Amino acid sequence: MIFDFAFLQILISGIVSGFILFQSAFVAPTVFKDVPVDSRALILRSLFPKLFKSMTTAGLLFVIITFLQGPSSMIPYLVGTITLTAGFVCDSIVGKTNQARDEGDDKLFANLHRISVILTMIVLVVNLFWIFLIKG
Repeated sequence: MIFDFAFLQILISGIVSGFILFQSAFVAPTVFKDVPVDSRALILRSLFPKLFKSMTTAGLLFVIITFLQGPSSMIPYLVGTITLTAGFVCDSIVGKTNQARDEGDDKLFANLHRISVILTMIVLVVNLFWIFLIKG
């Protein structure tokens, strides 16, 4: 019996998408609505690095599985690489983003936050829709 690597790729994409949607649709709005202002930073600074580390790990697993599967299409390679790279970049800028917020550097904070949001949304879109691009 040959192992179905495509199933694992789809599962990983679903997990990544689920994490991002859950953080964006439920966690962040709840924190901003229901958590006192002085506690928000503590919660967000704990949760978002975990999201970014999860994205990075999932991207790495996706890339490894894609290499084990063999080259049938470039799309899975791109999905894994985008997920891995974006997760790594987002995780890498967390410290500078927090520092900018703490020091009142609103312009730098806004730029770094925008980068992490855009990269996270790219990962979401790529992981939600890549399966529809595979032929066969």
